[in-house]
Amino acid sequence: MTQRFGERTRAALSARGPLCVGIDPHASLLTAWGLEDSAAGAREFGLRVVEAAASRVGLVKPQVSFFERFGSAGFAALEDVLAAARGAGLVVIADAKRGDIGTTMDAYAAAWLTPGSPLEADAVTVNPYLGVGALDGTFELAERGGKGVFVLAATSNPEATDLQRAQTAGSQSVSSAVVSQVSTRNAQHTATGEWGSFGFVIGATVDWTDAGLAPFSPAAPILAPGFGAQGAGPADLRARFGPSAAMVIAAESRSILRAGADGIAAATDERVAAYREVLDA
Repeated sequence: MTQRFGERTRAALSARGPLCVGIDPHASLLTAWGLEDSAAGAREFGLRVVEAAASRVGLVKPQVSFFERFGSAGFAALEDVLAAARGAGLVVIADAKRGDIGTTMDAYAAAWLTPGSPLEADAVTVNPYLGVGALDGTFELAERGGKGVFVLAATSNPEATDLQRAQTAGSQSVSSAVVSQVSTRNAQHTATGEWGSFGFVIGATVDWTDAGLAPFSPAAPILAPGFGAQGAGPADLRARFGPSAAMVIAAESRSILRAGADGIAAATDERVAAYREVLDA
C-alpha cells in the first residue's frame, strides 16, 4: 500500500531537516550559471539542482512558471526534472498554484497527481479562492494516489493582505477559514497521530495573530516560502511558527541558487546546518 503523503513528508523532514530547495530557473540565474535562457538551459539547471539536493535535503520545489514560459519545450524540460527528482528519492512539490472549478480543476489535478502522468509530482500547490469545495476532486485524487496538496492560506506578499485577512460571515479571517475547512477534510482521512496530506502555504513572514491563524489539527505540513532572499531566516522557524515549527517546510530558492553551479552544494549544506541548529536548540 502506498504511504500517505503526510507521513512521507514527516519522515523526510525528520531525516533531512526542513530545508526545501526551490528549482527556479530565472533568466538571470541561467545567465549566472553560464546557461542559455531557453528550455534546454532550464532543463540543465533543474537537473544540476536535483543532483546537488539529492544527498542533502528531503524536498525540492520546482516553480512551474519558469519552465512554462518556454511553452511545450519548457514543459518537456520540467517533465525530465520532475522525473529525475522523484527518481532520486526527493519529495517533489510542483509549485503550480492551480485553481478552478469542476472538471477543469479535476484535469489540473490529474496532470500533476496521477501516478505515471508526464508531469507527476508528489504534491501540487493550489489556490482555494474559488472555494475550498472546488478542490474536493483534487483532494480525493491525491488520497487515492498517496499524493499531497498544498492550499494557499496566508501568503507573505503585501498584495494579499486585504483579501486573506478579510472577515467571513463567521467572523474568521479568510485565511483561518481556509485552514479550518481543509483541516476538516484532513480529519476524514487521517488516523490519530498521523499527519494529514493536505497541507498549507503559510509565508514565513506572516504574523499568525494578524492573519487570524492558530495551531490546527490534525497536523499537516506547512510549505513556508519567505525564507532566504525574502528575508526570513532559520531563527524565524520557531519564532514565527511556534508549536507548528516541526511541520514547516522551509522553502529557499534564490538564496541558494545564487551560489551557482559550483557553489550550490556548499550553500545547501550551510543552510541545512543552520536549520538543524535552530531545531536542536
